[in-house]
Amino acid sequence: MKPNIVLILVDDMGYGDFSAINGGLSQTPAIDQLMSESVCFTQQYTASPVCNPSRACLMTGRYPHRTGSIDTLEWRGLERLALRERTLADVLKTAGYATGLVGKWHLGAFDMRYHPLNRGFDETVCFRGGMHDYYDWRLEFNKTVVKGDGRYLTDVWTEEAVQFIRRHRAEPFFLHVTYNAPHTPLQAPDEDVQTFLNTGTFNRGVSTLYGMLKRMDSGVAQILETLRTSELENNTIVMFTSDNGPQFGGHGDDCTTRFNCQLHGAKGSVYEGGIRVPMLLRWPDGIDGRHEIADMVHFSDWFPTILSLAGVPVPKHSKIDGIDVAPVIRGEKGKVCTRRFWQWNRYTPLVTCNAAVRDGEWKLVRPAIPEAMAVPCVDPWLRISMYEPERLIENGLIPDPEPPRTVPDPPPAELYNITEDPLETANMADRHPDVAHRLLVELETWFEDVEQERATINDEW
Repeated sequence: MKPNIVLILVDDMGYGDFSAINGGLSQTPAIDQLMSESVCFTQQYTASPVCNPSRACLMTGRYPHRTGSIDTLEWRGLERLALRERTLADVLKTAGYATGLVGKWHLGAFDMRYHPLNRGFDETVCFRGGMHDYYDWRLEFNKTVVKGDGRYLTDVWTEEAVQFIRRHRAEPFFLHVTYNAPHTPLQAPDEDVQTFLNTGTFNRGVSTLYGMLKRMDSGVAQILETLRTSELENNTIVMFTSDNGPQFGGHGDDCTTRFNCQLHGAKGSVYEGGIRVPMLLRWPDGIDGRHEIADMVHFSDWFPTILSLAGVPVPKHSKIDGIDVAPVIRGEKGKVCTRRFWQWNRYTPLVTCNAAVRDGEWKLVRPAIPEAMAVPCVDPWLRISMYEPERLIENGLIPDPEPPRTVPDPPPAELYNITEDPLETANMADRHPDVAHRLLVELETWFEDVEQERATINDEW
């Protein structure tokens, strides 16, 4: 019997946000319990340090540059997953799965061609942009727009996920639950925020964020309990991960900088804190849980691996970057890819900015260039994207994809031995110039390859 698949993707959550890891600072008992029952990956990497490029890779098994989903700015169309791409939902639907998306999409916000209903999902309850108000929401129930009714958005996702499971309990299903917590705006029910303010340990920013996680953890508990009471628990693959590392920053009482296991960097950065995130995988009928896997695994690997676990072949002629790590998960002889690449900046990608390659124990980093990371004139487009998307749906996107800017020469590349120095504290570029040069060439070669493929996308705006 085909296993069900519940892939839970949360937004901007790091290792340090699990209460089992942070010593009880946060309160995530359901996720902690899931961790104790799962295969836990200690070296899992997202495809990007920001939202939609990682999601594009997770859905396709391909580096985000190849898919055209390169930046978060949906009002410029830079988040769109190219129409030629075939998603995990497409393949599973063809294989007989009922497919559902509940939560954030962020792979095509203002054009029905990019709607998840046209990307392999049978049913959707979602918003299609990158962020959303948790109370004043505007959701698409399939093709019907529904406005906020007073419910907290995280609770809406949970209720819809539970109902999907109950509706489809008699057939194999793939449910992608994409909680937008704890992404900004920082909003949570007062009782959840007060739980952390009352300790006197946290400012309002972290208290609110932990309150968001607490509420989301309660939702995960309800989803897992629904699987149990529906007698689906044993033959359901449950996966839990985050699209990138935690978002740090803000000022004073709104600052969200917090514990993340001392990893260097955070969301937006290709240092470990921005791209190394947890992955939990539980499937009682198919996988022995309760252990860790330290091999390097990348978001691109989950497309072929999920299909392998489900007994569904990868479509012929698919050019994917991931490899099937199911044998490794089962404890059999198998291989992993030990060389992976990352790059992200605003607008047109630059290999000299915020890029990295990991090859075995070594990791080369090209630090971010502030001028290439800036977004002028965010307002009013972010507000319009959240509250008035009809303006962009009716009038089209901003036509110029990139404002004029001057980007200075990049700083020197940095080299780290991740095996010996996972916190990236010692730059070894001067001691090992041969390794640094080799990795720099590898990074530039990869970048040229993926950018050439991106240049062939011909979707019309």
